[in-house]
Amino acid sequence: MEENHPIEGLMETAMESLKAMVDVNTILGDPVETPDGNVIVPVSRVSFGFAAGGTEFQGQNDNSGGELPFGGGSGGGISLNPVAFLVVGNNEVRLLPVDNTAIYDRLVDMIPKVIDQIRGTADQKQFEI
Repeated sequence: MEENHPIEGLMETAMESLKAMVDVNTILGDPVETPDGNVIVPVSRVSFGFAAGGTEFQGQNDNSGGELPFGGGSGGGISLNPVAFLVVGNNEVRLLPVDNTAIYDRLVDMIPKVIDQIRGTADQKQFEI
Protein backbone atom coordinates (compact mmCIF):
# COMPACT_ATOMS: atom_id res chain seq x y z
CA MET A 1 0.00 0.00 0.00
CA GLU A 2 1.33 3.43 -0.97
CA GLU A 3 2.09 5.86 1.86
CA ASN A 4 0.48 9.33 1.76
CA HIS A 5 2.65 12.24 0.66
CA PRO A 6 3.45 14.78 3.43
CA ILE A 7 1.52 17.53 1.60
CA GLU A 8 -1.67 15.49 2.06
CA GLY A 9 -1.17 15.62 5.82
CA LEU A 10 -0.73 19.40 5.72
CA MET A 11 -3.87 19.84 3.64
CA GLU A 12 -5.92 17.50 5.80
CA THR A 13 -4.92 19.29 9.02
CA ALA A 14 -5.74 22.72 7.61
CA MET A 15 -9.10 21.59 6.19
CA GLU A 16 -10.10 19.94 9.48
CA SER A 17 -9.27 23.14 11.35
CA LEU A 18 -11.35 25.24 8.94
CA LYS A 19 -14.21 22.75 9.15
CA ALA A 20 -14.17 22.98 12.95
CA MET A 21 -14.40 26.79 12.78
CA VAL A 22 -17.23 27.04 10.23
CA ASP A 23 -20.57 25.43 11.00
CA VAL A 24 -24.23 26.41 10.75
CA ASN A 25 -23.95 28.37 14.02
CA THR A 26 -21.37 30.60 12.35
CA ILE A 27 -23.80 31.61 9.60
CA LEU A 28 -26.92 31.78 11.78
CA GLY A 29 -25.89 33.08 15.19
CA ASP A 30 -27.39 32.28 18.56
CA PRO A 31 -30.96 33.58 18.97
CA VAL A 32 -31.44 36.46 21.40
CA GLU A 33 -34.81 37.11 23.05
CA THR A 34 -35.68 40.76 23.68
CA PRO A 35 -37.77 41.96 26.65
CA ASP A 36 -40.79 42.51 24.37
CA GLY A 37 -40.75 38.84 23.28
CA ASN A 38 -39.13 39.20 19.86
CA VAL A 39 -36.39 36.75 18.92
CA ILE A 40 -33.44 38.12 16.92
CA VAL A 41 -31.10 35.83 14.99
CA PRO A 42 -27.96 37.32 13.39
CA VAL A 43 -27.22 36.17 9.83
CA SER A 44 -23.64 36.32 8.50
CA ARG A 45 -21.78 35.71 5.26
CA VAL A 46 -18.83 33.39 5.68
CA SER A 47 -16.01 33.09 3.14
CA PHE A 48 -12.91 31.04 3.53
CA GLY A 49 -9.81 30.27 1.53
CA PHE A 50 -7.10 27.70 1.68
CA ALA A 51 -3.64 27.24 0.17
CA ALA A 52 -0.95 24.59 0.50
CA GLY A 53 2.38 23.93 -1.15
CA GLY A 54 5.49 21.92 -0.77
CA THR A 55 8.68 20.70 -2.32
CA GLU A 56 11.19 17.92 -1.97
CA PHE A 57 14.87 18.73 -1.60
CA GLN A 58 17.77 16.72 -2.89
CA GLY A 59 21.15 17.18 -1.21
CA GLN A 60 24.29 17.89 -3.25
CA ASN A 61 25.89 14.53 -2.48
CA ASP A 62 22.70 12.50 -2.02
CA ASN A 63 22.57 9.67 -4.54
CA SER A 64 20.83 7.16 -2.30
CA GLY A 65 17.63 7.07 -4.38
CA GLY A 66 15.55 6.99 -1.18
CA GLU A 67 12.86 9.36 0.00
CA LEU A 68 13.79 13.04 -0.37
CA PRO A 69 13.43 15.54 2.48
CA PHE A 70 10.14 17.44 2.29
CA GLY A 71 9.41 21.09 3.08
CA GLY A 72 5.95 22.58 2.91
CA GLY A 73 3.35 24.77 4.46
CA SER A 74 -0.34 25.51 4.39
CA GLY A 75 -2.64 28.23 5.53
CA GLY A 76 -6.21 29.35 5.52
CA GLY A 77 -8.34 32.29 6.36
CA ILE A 78 -11.95 33.09 7.19
CA SER A 79 -13.95 36.24 6.60
CA LEU A 80 -17.13 36.67 8.64
CA ASN A 81 -19.44 39.59 7.77
CA PRO A 82 -22.84 40.25 9.35
CA VAL A 83 -25.43 40.80 6.62
CA ALA A 84 -28.83 40.82 8.34
CA PHE A 85 -30.92 40.11 11.40
CA LEU A 86 -33.89 37.77 11.34
CA VAL A 87 -36.56 39.15 13.69
CA VAL A 88 -39.40 36.85 14.76
CA GLY A 89 -42.25 38.20 16.86
CA ASN A 90 -45.73 39.72 16.86
CA ASN A 91 -46.91 37.00 14.44
CA GLU A 92 -44.46 38.09 11.73
CA VAL A 93 -40.96 37.35 10.48
CA ARG A 94 -38.79 40.18 9.16
CA LEU A 95 -35.32 40.21 7.64
CA LEU A 96 -33.50 43.45 8.44
CA PRO A 97 -30.39 43.99 6.29
CA VAL A 98 -27.34 45.48 7.99
CA ASP A 99 -26.31 47.73 5.11
CA ASN A 100 -28.46 50.24 3.28
CA THR A 101 -27.83 48.78 -0.16
CA ALA A 102 -31.21 47.01 0.12
CA ILE A 103 -32.89 50.42 -0.21
CA TYR A 104 -30.85 51.17 -3.31
CA ASP A 105 -31.67 47.75 -4.74
CA ARG A 106 -35.38 48.47 -4.32
CA LEU A 107 -35.00 51.86 -6.00
CA VAL A 108 -33.17 50.31 -8.95
CA ASP A 109 -35.89 47.66 -9.24
CA MET A 110 -38.57 50.39 -9.25
CA ILE A 111 -37.00 52.47 -12.06
CA PRO A 112 -38.63 50.52 -14.94
CA LYS A 113 -42.07 50.81 -13.29
CA VAL A 114 -41.65 54.56 -12.80
CA ILE A 115 -40.56 55.02 -16.41
CA ASP A 116 -43.59 53.03 -17.62
CA GLN A 117 -45.90 55.19 -15.50
CA ILE A 118 -44.32 58.39 -16.86
CA ARG A 119 -44.69 57.12 -20.43
CA GLY A 120 -48.31 56.17 -19.76
CA THR A 121 -49.07 59.63 -18.35
CA ALA A 122 -47.31 61.34 -21.28
CA ASP A 123 -49.23 59.21 -23.80
CA GLN A 124 -52.56 60.11 -22.16
CA LYS A 125 -51.76 63.84 -22.24
CA GLN A 126 -50.77 63.60 -25.90
CA PHE A 127 -54.20 62.19 -26.81
CA GLU A 128 -55.98 64.95 -24.84
CA ILE A 129 -54.40 67.73 -26.94
